[in-house]
Amino acid sequence: MCNMTMHMVKGIYLPKKSKKKKKEKISYSQLELEWRKHNKEMRKNYTHHLQFATLDDYIQYRSGKNKKYKKEFKEYVPPKTYVRNEQEYASHKETPTDSPSACSKPERQEYSGDYLVGIATMHKSNMVPVGKGDDPKNYSTMRRN
Repeated sequence: MCNMTMHMVKGIYLPKKSKKKKKEKISYSQLELEWRKHNKEMRKNYTHHLQFATLDDYIQYRSGKNKKYKKEFKEYVPPKTYVRNEQEYASHKETPTDSPSACSKPERQEYSGDYLVGIATMHKSNMVPVGKGDDPKNYSTMRRN
């Protein structure tokens, strides 16, 4: 295949040849100006720890020989938690044999009279009590009073 037709074939790509750029030779005075500008910019951004103390450190950083920004591992230490000193009261520590607490299950209520006969279901599952004298036809036809 020819290089000219490669752009037409779907899914086949040739890597582009990259030309390495030659590093520009910078004078010592130019590096010093850049170093001062870098430090000033770091102070402006409130990143004082990223400044370079000497020009030699900055030159090593520019050439890629300095690993200044490599972070060291620091083990996580959780902050101290605040624990409130609480007093213990006797009323909070009731035993089951003592008086019933406010959180106990209430007794089940039961109807003990003789007026109600049962419960009828009306519109949309509406439960209605049925008394002795009520006509059951009213509930079957879903009539109200």
